[in-house]
Amino acid sequence: MDASALNNPRLQAMLEEEKRKAMANEFVAKLTDVCWDKCITGSIGSSFSNSEASCLSNCAKRFLELKMLTMQRVSSPR
Repeated sequence: MDASALNNPRLQAMLEEEKRKAMANEFVAKLTDVCWDKCITGSIGSSFSNSEASCLSNCAKRFLELKMLTMQRVSSPR
């Protein structure tokens, strides 16, 4: 690939989209890791118990809120 290809707007857009996908996948993996370890205490069955489902939901909401707050703080001018 030559240097002029790096200035191609379509290529740049595709690379940005791939970056966004990778970041989303990383976010979901981290959320799953954190919340699974915190909330799933019993053996794995065909469904979650009510307490596990509630814990997973609350954990995911808090994780997302914290991520959004962190992003706002990082992106806001000081």
